[in-house]
Order: sequence, then C-alpha cells, then structure tokens
Amino acid sequence: MTANTSGQGNDAGPADGAGAGAGGIGPSGVVAVVGTGTMGQGIAQVALLAGHPVRLYDSAPGRAAEAVAGVTGRLDRLVEKGRLGKDERDAAVDRLHAAGALDELADAALVVEAIVEQLPVKQRLFADLEAVVAADAVLATNTSSLSVTAIAGGLAHPGRFVGMHFFNPAPLLPLVEIVSGHATDPAVATRAYETAKRWGKTPVRCTDTPGFIVNRIARPFYAEALRVFEEGVADPATIDAALRESGGFRMGPFELTDLIGQDVNEAVTRSVWESFYQDPKFTPSLAQRRLVESGRLGRKSGHGWFSYAEGAERPEPHTAPPAKAPARITVRGDLGPAQPLVDLFERAGVAVRRKKGDGFVELPSGVKLSLADGETSFEYHQEDIVYFDLALDYEKAARIVLSSREGIAPEGLAEAVGLFQALGKQVSVIGDVPGMIVARTVAMLADLAADAVERGVATAEDVDTAMRLGVNYPAGPLEWVARFGHRRAAALLHALHERYPTGRYAPSLGLVRRAYAEEAEETA
Repeated sequence: MTANTSGQGNDAGPADGAGAGAGGIGPSGVVAVVGTGTMGQGIAQVALLAGHPVRLYDSAPGRAAEAVAGVTGRLDRLVEKGRLGKDERDAAVDRLHAAGALDELADAALVVEAIVEQLPVKQRLFADLEAVVAADAVLATNTSSLSVTAIAGGLAHPGRFVGMHFFNPAPLLPLVEIVSGHATDPAVATRAYETAKRWGKTPVRCTDTPGFIVNRIARPFYAEALRVFEEGVADPATIDAALRESGGFRMGPFELTDLIGQDVNEAVTRSVWESFYQDPKFTPSLAQRRLVESGRLGRKSGHGWFSYAEGAERPEPHTAPPAKAPARITVRGDLGPAQPLVDLFERAGVAVRRKKGDGFVELPSGVKLSLADGETSFEYHQEDIVYFDLALDYEKAARIVLSSREGIAPEGLAEAVGLFQALGKQVSVIGDVPGMIVARTVAMLADLAADAVERGVATAEDVDTAMRLGVNYPAGPLEWVARFGHRRAAALLHALHERYPTGRYAPSLGLVRRAYAEEAEETA
C-alpha cells in the first residue's frame, strides 16, 4: 500500500490488524460502519461474527445506539434458532460499540460507509474520515449506484479507497462486488477482496463502471419483459411464468420489480442509462415510468403490476386448453439447444422421422415448428411457422411458450400445442414477437456480459458468479450462452436489430468475437 503511507490522517501509525501486506484484515482489526440503516447493521453483523471489534456510527443522535440494540437482537434470534452459541453471542456483543463521534473511529483498520446515496454527502464524509483514521486504514463505500471514482475524487489519498458493494440482506447473501476506482491501489482492492473472503463472502472484482457487474448486466431481464409487454403480445403474468417455468429464473421480472419497488428499479435503470450517456441498450421503459407516476410502486403501495390488496386474486398466465398431439412428426436437421426435445417427443410416444434440413420440426399439417431466432412468423406469409421459446432445460421446464402470426391454420397451431402438452408441459401462446421472451432475454444478458468482459470490467468467471449469487440466476449468462451458442445468440440479436434499428440489439464486439471463435473451433 505504498500509495497511502505518506503522513496523512492521524499520526497513530498503522491501524491495528491491518498490517503491511495485501492480505485480508485480521480479526483484531477494528471495523467501523458509518450509517446504521438495514444495510449498515447487516454489514456490522457480518464483520462482528467474523471476530472483529465493530464500531457503529451515525450522524443522527441516538441512531448508533439503536443500531447496536438492533444487531444484538438479531444475534439473540440466531441463538434462539440454534445457529449461534450463547458464548459466541456474548463475545460478539462485547466487541460491538456505538461511536458518538467520527474521531472514535481513529483506530479503525477498515471503514465501510452505508449512508444515503448522495454524492456530495458521501464526499464530505470521507474527507472528514481521511483526517481521522490511520494512514493505512482502508476506506470503503457500499454504494450501489454512484461512481467509486467520483466519491474518492476529493480525497488527498484516493488510492486507499475502494467499493465494497454488499447485497441485501448482507448477513444472508454471499456476493460482494469489490470495485476499483480509477485511483484505487491494487493492494487495497486485494485487501478488501481477501477481507470479504475471511468474512465468509464470495467477492468478485470489477472496475468502476455504472451498475458495476450485477446492476449493469441485469438490465435486460427487466427491459425485455417490459418491451414484450409494451408490444401487447403477452401480459405480465404470462411473461413472468415464461421466465420462471421455462427460463428457470426464481421470479419473473414483473413480480420481482413489485417486490423491489417500481420506483427503486426504475431509478436504477435510469441511473445506468444516464451514466452510459443514454446508450440505447439501457433505455428505460415508458410503461414502468407511467406505473411509477401513478403511484403503483408494488407491494409497498398495495399495487404495482399486480394487486396486493387483501383478498386480491393473482392473475393466471395464459394457458392453452388441451389439444391432441400429432401421432408423428419430422425433425429436419439439428435443433441446436432444443435438440433434447427430440428424445422427449419419442419418450412421449410420438413417432419421430429424421431428415436433413435447417433445424425445425415439421408437423403433419405442414406447419414448421422452429426455435425463436429473432424473426417473426408473419414474414413467412406463404407458409405457416410456429416459434417456440428457449428453455434452460427442456426436460425440467414446466411451461413452453409458442408464438405465431394471426391467421395461421388453427389445426396447425393446435398440433404444436398438443405436441408439447404430450410432454406434460403447460403451453402459453403469445403474439408474434421477434425473439419471444426467454430467448431474447438470454441473448441480451449474454451480450452485456460479453461486452463487460471485453471492456475489462470483470472476468468471465466473476461475471457469471455475480449473476448467479447477486440475483439468483439459474446460470451465469456466459455459461448459458455457451449452451445456446454464441453464433445463435449473435444471429438472434442481428435479426432483432434489423427489426428494431435503434442500436439496442446490435450485438456487442465481445459477443461477435465469441461467435467467430466458436465458428473457428467447430470448423478446425
């Protein structure tokens, strides 16, 4: 940490427990947490149970003492549940103290800030802290939306400053994004990383980019669902069901944003969009903006995309009525990521004939059943095409989504519905929309992930880890696109870009490089 050793801050020498190496801060090192809301208390609890002395500070009189009582109460509940021993609890409480003034944090080896998301307020706080703590103490912000570089911009020694973005609730969620600002000393980032590991967390490294890893790459999960809704081809309940029951996501985007708060989610999207100078890939949704303006903020207001009033019934996803499965089908060519369906059809008693072709299923009526590719069925007006959506695992998927143009032969659509129902799946039929729901969402997630790696924001491994642990994705976006096929994902986005020529769907250079590499490997 050579960048931070020139007589700065108080003259007490190195913070106890900090040391001179790049390893994590030892348990004897004092951890101070500034800000005593839910996140601040959660971070304090994590550090406390890792063995550190912890000091809680809040500028509002009495808040620090209340926070100490709050953390103590949570430790008591852990004891009641058998997750913490009584002696461990007592020792932890003895190490936890409320600080009445910033100068009581002078011996802290690490200070983590979790106050209001306002840049001037954070800048003033860290300027005051810099004058108090030891020369080698690490200063960290838990910001989720502000620039780490900007917060540290006014410091005399910004090299000691780093982002440590925990996810709420901090004691339960394992992910911590370790964010290096433009001036962050690499040894400081490593110390923060190793400290988070000591605390039992799973840290990932990233550069200071809007949204860091998770909030940057997660935008299409919400944005594509909103776009499909705005086009009037599917309702929120059906879109949610598609992403849950076919895509394998724990929650759908509409129910999830109702839980997060529509105002909070829309503000994050708008912040990322504005920080990227209104890059069309991050364009906010007008439908969500109107929802926020109407005061329908989700569960906290009693109504969002869905009603949470007492006795209100949750809308059901559109589910097609039972239809008869065809006795036989013809599979022409390889279905790519949907190839496992062929075995499932045979196991369901459907006779399958294999022939050469471009990768589709031909039904007895002559209808072509094809995996979503970014095109629409109305473009093939001289033949009937039914698209089916991507699934994380076609065998485990509980629902399959189909789309087709208006005016398609009813018997052909019924055959497609019956074919998937024969596999024990619920079937939803939506309007004719390019890329459908899961396929376009996965392609866009993968595109932003590949772009982040290409630009050096984070490694591919850290990106996938962050998305699995930070937002509970069933697979990392780069892991998933490797199964889907980089060329297939890039082609789907090219097709979407042709139909929506705004730049939103133009595939990134990172994804295109992977597509070419995949092709080269297959032809070698």
